[in-house]
Amino acid sequence: MNYFVNKVLPILIAILLPFIILMGGVRAIMTPAFAAGEYRRASFPEDAYGFSHEERLKWATYAITYLVNNQGINYLGDLQTTDGQPLFNPSELGHMEDVKQVVKTASTVWYGAMGFVLAAATWILVVKKWQPLRKALNAGAWLTLGLMVVVLGLLSLNFDTLFDRFHRLFFSEGSWLFFPTDTLIRLFPLVFWRDAFILVLGFALVIAIVLIGLTRKRKRLSPPQPVQPA
Repeated sequence: MNYFVNKVLPILIAILLPFIILMGGVRAIMTPAFAAGEYRRASFPEDAYGFSHEERLKWATYAITYLVNNQGINYLGDLQTTDGQPLFNPSELGHMEDVKQVVKTASTVWYGAMGFVLAAATWILVVKKWQPLRKALNAGAWLTLGLMVVVLGLLSLNFDTLFDRFHRLFFSEGSWLFFPTDTLIRLFPLVFWRDAFILVLGFALVIAIVLIGLTRKRKRLSPPQPVQPA
């Protein structure tokens, strides 16, 4: 039992922590508020095909909300432009279904990982083993920091390649490629995803650094030495 508490549980906590932190950042930006902030930036590109700021935010809100609600694809498929045309074409709808499945799976794993880490941490504290928990959180934070530094380095070298590799990892070949006139590109151009990546990675870096500071090993203060009488 001591080996399990001192070694196995801390290792599992450290391994799961980077995913928990990173997914926390992803879920934090998966809101219409992030899109609204992006659209308000002076340097954010305008839609070259006619969406106003209000229309862009309206349709983006539908797209983002779809990813986290329990509605079917008709939630987006029934949307129409002002001239009565479908807002999203079949390829876009198919991709959004794929994205929703990835989000759903990742969220399920995230909730499970958080539940496991919380239960493991509680058990370690119940048996009064603070040091293994401190080491696990510290190691997980350092692992997160290292991974985020690597990804930020790749991001600074070539975001297009990183973005392409990311999609190849989760989606079938070419299913994420659209024309500039398609709604998904008009709502979420490449700069939107670049900013999203940077924000999520920055969030993970901050959390990791704070956690490292909170869980670092403290030096024990030496007891005062008795003073010899003169």
